[in-house]
Amino acid sequence: FRSHLRPRVSDVGRDRKARPDLTAGLRRAKGQRMKIGLCFFPTDDSIHPAELAYAAEERGIESVWLAEHSHIPVTDGTPGPGGPGLPREYYAVADPFVALGFMAAATKTLLLGTGVCLVPQRDVFQLAKEVATVDFFSGGRFLFGVGGGWNAPEIQDHGTDPAVRFGVMRERIEAMKTLWTDDQAEYHGKYVDFGPCFAWPKPLQKPNPPIHVGGTSIRRAVRYGDGWIPLAGAGDGDPVNRMGELREELDKAGRGADGFDVSIYFCPPDEEYIGRCRGAGIARGLFAVPSDGRDSALAALDGYAKLIA
Repeated sequence: FRSHLRPRVSDVGRDRKARPDLTAGLRRAKGQRMKIGLCFFPTDDSIHPAELAYAAEERGIESVWLAEHSHIPVTDGTPGPGGPGLPREYYAVADPFVALGFMAAATKTLLLGTGVCLVPQRDVFQLAKEVATVDFFSGGRFLFGVGGGWNAPEIQDHGTDPAVRFGVMRERIEAMKTLWTDDQAEYHGKYVDFGPCFAWPKPLQKPNPPIHVGGTSIRRAVRYGDGWIPLAGAGDGDPVNRMGELREELDKAGRGADGFDVSIYFCPPDEEYIGRCRGAGIARGLFAVPSDGRDSALAALDGYAKLIA
């Protein structure tokens, strides 16, 4: 595996104009088969992210989306690995942007996403630069999955009031868009406020990498996203059963459904459910990769690859 990385790394400096358009099909889900992606918590126990990426690309998988938690504060509900509350990968997950750099170097066509980046917990300037850096050096393969977070103590440790985290996220995304597009950027809001400045590199995708908003709120996703990443569910809360609501919100916003991707996080690898997703026009299913070692991860990929046929 390691031997193939060297020629891949040398490829990143080649003429970008000669590259194929890797994102041309991203936003044309309707009328096409549903794309197969992975959601993954890379840890010190898991398969190496670069090997996972290489194996996914070999099997025809479209994308890999990396989770994020900066830390998990000790509480009664989250006393630590091995206790109740959360599995170990939530405590041990690596930085997604660093891991995505390894994955980009190991692949040529695989799309690389955050699933999801916790925007209220990150500095707006550093996050804008990390997004632009991954997108630029991967050849325009980055998908920016974002979320407001759910763990209140974790959010508070970053200096953000959990009660206003979605307002903070919206303003930081708006501010990053100016940093990605304007040579001399500035932004003035309630939570983000800065004067004229310079920031490079700019993302390769123009005007910016597609933004996929996680969570249950369709309205929030439509307001400033290019896609929605809901969790798979059941009954009325199942995103498959909310596609009519999504179309209504897109119509209100004057946007077409063809330019908006829905990606089901923790999609069950069930033929009947996948069939319902396809029928509803959902763009992709994101299937979980176990974080407990190389063998279990590769076995899961072999199973998911059968869904592509």
